Amino acid sequence: MDRRELLIAGLSLPLAALGRPVLGSPLSLLLDEGVQTAAQSAGTAFGAETVPALARELAAQTFRPPAGDLPEALRSIAYDEYRDIRFDPAHSLWRGEGRPYQAQFFHRGFLHAQRVEINEVVGGAARPLAYSPDMFTFGAAAKPAATDLGFAGFRLHAPINRPDYFDEVCAFLGASYFRAVGRGQLYGLSARGLALRTADPAGEEFPFFKAFWLERPAPGAAQIRVHALMDSPSAAAAFAFVIHPGADTFFDVSMRLYPRVDLAQAGIAPLTSMFQFDAGDRVGIDDYRAAVHDSDGLAVLNGAGEQLWRPLRNPATVQESLFLDRQPRGFGLMQRKRTFNDFGDSEARYDLRPSAWVEPQGDWGEGTVHLFEIPTADEYHDNIVAFWRPRQTLDAGREHRFDYRLHWCDRHPWNPALARVEATRVGAVVPAPDLPPAAGAGVGARRFVIDLGGGSLQDAAAAREPRAEVEASAGRVANVVAQPGAVAGTWRIAFELDPRSDPVIELRARLLATDGSPLSETWLYRWTA
Repeated sequence: MDRRELLIAGLSLPLAALGRPVLGSPLSLLLDEGVQTAAQSAGTAFGAETVPALARELAAQTFRPPAGDLPEALRSIAYDEYRDIRFDPAHSLWRGEGRPYQAQFFHRGFLHAQRVEINEVVGGAARPLAYSPDMFTFGAAAKPAATDLGFAGFRLHAPINRPDYFDEVCAFLGASYFRAVGRGQLYGLSARGLALRTADPAGEEFPFFKAFWLERPAPGAAQIRVHALMDSPSAAAAFAFVIHPGADTFFDVSMRLYPRVDLAQAGIAPLTSMFQFDAGDRVGIDDYRAAVHDSDGLAVLNGAGEQLWRPLRNPATVQESLFLDRQPRGFGLMQRKRTFNDFGDSEARYDLRPSAWVEPQGDWGEGTVHLFEIPTADEYHDNIVAFWRPRQTLDAGREHRFDYRLHWCDRHPWNPALARVEATRVGAVVPAPDLPPAAGAGVGARRFVIDLGGGSLQDAAAAREPRAEVEASAGRVANVVAQPGAVAGTWRIAFELDPRSDPVIELRARLLATDGSPLSETWLYRWTA
């Protein structure tokens, strides 16, 4: 199963006008192996412990895959036909009620065959939302005769760009994937409920959201609450999402995880994105655009307060990077390039893709931020994954809680006093024909140029003129230079790396003041032969 395939079929659909679904049929398939649920009939009591109780009960049973009850015509439908299935403008949830949110739903079909039960919670009671084919228009696709197919997922709308229009804010579709935007943004990277066995040769496990509960928002509410039940062969989990749309949309996420088996390779708060090429990594690229990516770097604010920046790469082989930490303050996949000319793509508009920043709440203990970089030949397949992995195995039969705030933003100012990396450029060291090679620059030597800006560099006085600190785990570093950039308030670090015979070298660089205190975040890079 491909990550991008789970998303591309649905979240790229044209936005339809909003409509309102009908209420009625019981939630009969939530735990379809005979487990009684708290929401099997309309108006059943619902509270904060309802979904965790369902998850605990689910985890105590043997996993059974969801029933494949989708008609073959929808299961084998082509992508273009699936795109023709659109939510009808007459059926949006909460439309015309004077509420600040509306919801619409995705039809099952193509890669989204699984049925997802969706409920509305009103006054402490849960009522299932019933499917009808009349809620959709089908275009070239055949309208199904069945009236109980259910939904594949949903999306929420709110007026975040102008007060008279309900913009799409977030969508939940495919396995445990979801994504969101802030004001003026377009969909880019995605988040997931849980990652299991990422890049494992035996195959990755994809947990999936089995059911959702949408709490009806009050008029004027600044937030909306969504609950989700997740299942997989290895674990079940309950999620509560408190969604705050705005200039920077953020989710307050509470996860209660119940493993069926001991989890040694769990990924908490996983993010998945795409990076094809940029100025620092475009070997073999023949493209008119300057860059193609949804994210250009991994940012980490570790428990010691050090701010790290790791530019992303499209490697020749799968690369895994680990950043050891205790009580992490935050990590995320960021899109720092923010002008059209950074990309030059008038259709994809990568400059409008959001960054995603995970801010742990409470003590997450010891563990690692994991970064996976997977080779890709195009811009249509997600090849970047980042998440937190606890040091301790998550034992079966116990509850494990992880709370965090997930920001969908342009630039998250976690430490505004430090200058940030604005660009990384890499190229061959080519000496002038009439000059000898620079000291240390052997065959295959590479020149690195790192541009930094913002923070205290904007008003750095002569007495605080930065100096560059560059370290390498192998090879040899030479000709280190720190100099003011062409734009006021920016600086540049440049150096050469002679890798010699080393196949992998970890690099580290930053700007320091004369007293040794950091003036910039720490730049990290993995060079591979």
